[in-house]
Amino acid sequence: MEREHLGSRLGFILLSAGCAIGIGNVWKFPWLVGQYGGGAFVLIYLAFLMLMGIPVMTMEFAMGRAAQKSPVRMYYALEPKGSFWHIHGYIAFAGNYILMMFYTVVCGWMIQYFVRTADGSFAGKDPGEVSAAFDAMMASPAGMWGYMAVSVVAGFFILSIGLQKGLERVTKVMMTALLVIMVVLAVNSIFMPGGGKGLAFYLKPNVEEIREKGIWNVIVAAMNQSFFTLSIGMGGMAIFGSYIGKDRSLPGESVNVALLDTFVAFTSGLIIFPACFAYGVEPDAGPSLIFITLPNIFNHMKWGRLWGSLFFVFMSFAAFSTVLGVFENIAAMFMDLTGWSRRKTCWFNCVLMLILATPCAFGPNLLSRFQPRGAGSTVMDLEDFIVSNLVLPLGSLIFCIFCTSRCGWGWKNFLAEANDGEGRNLPASLWNYLLYVLPLLIITIYLKGYYDMFSKQGPAVLAKWLVLAFLFLGFIFYTASRKKTQ
Repeated sequence: MEREHLGSRLGFILLSAGCAIGIGNVWKFPWLVGQYGGGAFVLIYLAFLMLMGIPVMTMEFAMGRAAQKSPVRMYYALEPKGSFWHIHGYIAFAGNYILMMFYTVVCGWMIQYFVRTADGSFAGKDPGEVSAAFDAMMASPAGMWGYMAVSVVAGFFILSIGLQKGLERVTKVMMTALLVIMVVLAVNSIFMPGGGKGLAFYLKPNVEEIREKGIWNVIVAAMNQSFFTLSIGMGGMAIFGSYIGKDRSLPGESVNVALLDTFVAFTSGLIIFPACFAYGVEPDAGPSLIFITLPNIFNHMKWGRLWGSLFFVFMSFAAFSTVLGVFENIAAMFMDLTGWSRRKTCWFNCVLMLILATPCAFGPNLLSRFQPRGAGSTVMDLEDFIVSNLVLPLGSLIFCIFCTSRCGWGWKNFLAEANDGEGRNLPASLWNYLLYVLPLLIITIYLKGYYDMFSKQGPAVLAKWLVLAFLFLGFIFYTASRKKTQ
């Protein structure tokens, strides 16, 4: 089967950025900036974005473009004969499914809130009633499943039309609209009476806040955010790399994608914080900010129904752009494995995803007794843990080792592919950094995730999970370098 290609460089950048831009990034980044020192946090974040996120993204792009295949077949084309790197391709394949098993549900939340805001369902409600509306949404199996199904069916229908005529065309329109809506919302928030205090909280470097939180905690928070914001580690960027030609070098393209992703995250703060401070509302992190705090603000705002509807259009586009990007990852890998047509692949996976995402949709209601990660947890928490604490960091570590070590693809092969074409080049002098320092930074993030998650449950529980974490690391290094016995 001949490899499909995107029709333009813009399509590639918007599709890659759309996949990277996620809801967690949009609601988490502004809060982190506000809580960890304002503009100082942004500078540290940008430094780690250059040091960690962009190099791994360049590696993914280079591997996909060199192999012209998705991860389930990419390693076979690039790995040394007899090695076992290709195992990671199948892990990445599974990781994309697990991500969409809960992310399509989150996308459904956004669509549902857009509908409710546009039809005036929140009009006149007090804060308690708005909070109760969110709880009612979570408690409704039909609503949770139905809106999840909208995101699944719409996503695979667009993909079934074709790479250029479906995915690329829709992504261009949707991402352009997303950026325009964001700018309009940001301008409206900035010029609200009292919005200046929100800007100061968000952007002004706050040395006292850094001292209170601790410089190490600020650095780690910025490092984590810069690493996870680009959705690297699951092979998605490798697939997009396989869709482009060799006219442009890849480090520059990675920078463009990272800057667009950062622009969206940064601008979301310009929307949220001035509005919160203008109405005297404490900005929270996570779902409560999006589904409780902001709807209350829109209720008291002039033309609030319009601004609220635009906001949830923006959030729906941000979520759906990720759904489209990851669905394309799934479809590309599935087609490489089976040889099926794009249309057959899309409709088969549409039905499969509706089934796989059902436990998450029913997690807060029909399956509420199943609490896999302790009291109050749901199926979504388990699936998020697998993706965030296993698939993404360990996958990025594998890409890094594969592209820089002799037992993998190798530094010279990677560098030649990454720098092929016009634009920014990756300096050969970075080899020692990418071979030794970057893996250590990724391992630090990986182990810190376990520490944060299980340290509150006591030393015994923490020790058990850290042992398992080290075993996963050991398995990766053993599998990656081992040769088949002759």
